[in-house]
Amino acid sequence: MEQTGPIAAAVAWLAAAAPDPEACRREWERTDSGLALLPAGRRWDVLLVPGPLGRPALRLLTQSPPFGGWGRLATGGPVLLDPGDDSIGFLVPVGTAARWVGTGVRAAGAGAWVVVPHPTRRGPGPRWLVVPDGSGQLTDPVALELALHEAAAGLGGPRVHG
Repeated sequence: MEQTGPIAAAVAWLAAAAPDPEACRREWERTDSGLALLPAGRRWDVLLVPGPLGRPALRLLTQSPPFGGWGRLATGGPVLLDPGDDSIGFLVPVGTAARWVGTGVRAAGAGAWVVVPHPTRRGPGPRWLVVPDGSGQLTDPVALELALHEAAAGLGGPRVHG
């Protein structure tokens, strides 16, 4: 049965990164894992951040109201979790990986392949923390860099509001 709505849009957007989008869809549908190997550098790059830094950075990027006066509109892209190596993968614009300079952050751009789960995948292994919506919106690398700096400074944890 053909899916419609946001999940269908997310599947179409993700599969469009594959050399053969229909083969990617079939792989997601026919395998128990719900995972596909997709090339970075075509529609997005991925910045892989260690979990202890990536989780507070993600909180900073998604909290409401946005911290520091800059907004959620500039930051809201898909985010992956790989529990195997406890890393958080932020999907960022193509070319970001080639320009990124940051200690402990791995970058996957042109020539790299990334394990990508189906948008509805649950369970062990890679999964989405922020599911793509199919719009193509990616995480703003400047906003991500600011959030990573703030998280690294220890400011990314829970805050007490009076």
